Amino acid sequence: MKTLVIIPTFNEAENVSAIIDEVLLQNNNLEVLIVDDNSPDGTSELVKTKQKKIKRLHLLEREGKLGLGSAYVAGFKYALENDYDYIFEMDADFSHDPKDIPRILKEMEYNDLVIGSRYIKGINVVNWPLRRLLLSFFAAQYARFITGMRINDPTGGFKCFRREVLANINLDDILSDGYSFQIEMNFRTWVKKFRIKEIPIVFTDRRSGQSKMSKKIVREAIIVVWKLKYYKIKKRIT
Repeated sequence: MKTLVIIPTFNEAENVSAIIDEVLLQNNNLEVLIVDDNSPDGTSELVKTKQKKIKRLHLLEREGKLGLGSAYVAGFKYALENDYDYIFEMDADFSHDPKDIPRILKEMEYNDLVIGSRYIKGINVVNWPLRRLLLSFFAAQYARFITGMRINDPTGGFKCFRREVLANINLDDILSDGYSFQIEMNFRTWVKKFRIKEIPIVFTDRRSGQSKMSKKIVREAIIVVWKLKYYKIKKRIT
């Protein structure tokens, strides 16, 4: 199956070359799309250099730091326009282990969305400070409670969609852009009754660079789950 791994970047020069190599090692049918938000550290230039030798590597350059959600939406549209069958979301900083890609692909044979879950078997997070861990864990429980989804890790960002899922979601209607984008994509997939499965992964905090988490992103997540529930009740999401 034709598979695209979408990796958004902003100032990931320290990681981008290595993550591309590791991802492409996992399967000869994999291709990588870097969506770069005009990183001042030269991330996109490194990608362009690698493109000269790697045909399976693609790059979308954007005008500035426009947000995680819009980066993935741009990547999704690229995937649909270019007829990919499976579409991954993945971080650039090695918090998601590329070696888990084959396990996720195997589960895609029988599912429409497969999520790499940090919380399906206890808490599998390495090197996070306690405050960050508690924030993430309780945000997941909060999202589950408000939306009604039975997903253990609704905020996780390591996942794979079947193209039919994305083709049936109005990508121009996405409400959120930050932390809550993952919740919303799961919610829209769940509302449409696609098959969703979680598999356990170990999430390791970034090797280098700085986290993109902020108070603004957390506030957005708190509000968006209520909007999603309201829109479902009003049948604006079906």
